[in-house]
Amino acid sequence: MVIGLAGCSGGADSSEEAPGAAEPADSPVLTTDPAGTVVPLDPDAEGMVFDPVTGLLAVAVRNPTRLVLTDRAGVPVREIPLPGHARHLQLAAPGGPLLVPAEDSNTLVEVALPGGETVATPVGEYPHDATRLAGGQVLVADELGGTLSVVTDGEVTGQFDSQTQPGGLAGVGGTAGVVDVADFTLTTYDVPGGELVDVVDAGAGPTHLVADARGRFLVADTRGDAVRTFTAEPLELSSSFPLPGTPYGLAFDATAEVLWVTLTATNEVVGLSTTGDELTEVARFPTVRQPNTVAVDPGSGRVFVGSRATGELQLIDP
Repeated sequence: MVIGLAGCSGGADSSEEAPGAAEPADSPVLTTDPAGTVVPLDPDAEGMVFDPVTGLLAVAVRNPTRLVLTDRAGVPVREIPLPGHARHLQLAAPGGPLLVPAEDSNTLVEVALPGGETVATPVGEYPHDATRLAGGQVLVADELGGTLSVVTDGEVTGQFDSQTQPGGLAGVGGTAGVVDVADFTLTTYDVPGGELVDVVDAGAGPTHLVADARGRFLVADTRGDAVRTFTAEPLELSSSFPLPGTPYGLAFDATAEVLWVTLTATNEVVGLSTTGDELTEVARFPTVRQPNTVAVDPGSGRVFVGSRATGELQLIDP
């Protein structure tokens, strides 16, 4: 089933030359020691998520492409080969499985925890992110195919073709939010109903998003140096928090209600409280170089930052 919804985008005027998808900054050499503890990991660490049930941190690395599962101290306990490299990881639910879009194999890999057993599902071209919705369906952003694949029980059961270059994904109940990194939009979909709900402009160069405990979408406007907050129903911008430094990686601590954001231009990670109508800064730490990815343990509040440049893992206890 293909759900054709093209032409609904509210992005940039196609008559103008688009600047292209925003990217993390090329981080400068460190001038400040990283906060907390830094441990070696593996090359090109990018894509992390912490599972509070098993106490495992999953990190996607390359050369060869695989997942490294570590304990809370960053000590590797298991490695899981992948058919392609990954840049984003999400949990389908606490306890797993992990959702691993293996980009250059056009495959969604679901990884059981703690054992590492895998189920692979062919999806669209270059899957970039994946999120599980309340009804059990998994939505996959096929970045280079311009599609969204709906996966149910290990099988593609639907597809939306209304995106140009889908990037970050997050779910609020049965509603999915999708950032289009080429059109600079945020779109919501009623996935069980097979419908596009709404679309709004999402900034100068949005990349990633998460949902907070209040059912809002939080978008990293990487090129626009801001984090933008959107209500889900109706979909509209409710606030914008300026955050110079090329914000990129996002992780939400649902216990503390803090959004952690990496700043790739300044080698920092910032904590933003989401408890109010507007975001407020509550923490800021120097990081390892090229902090493209971040994860958080909602039980202890420990923050994990991965370096794409050095393959190091940073552990911060705020």
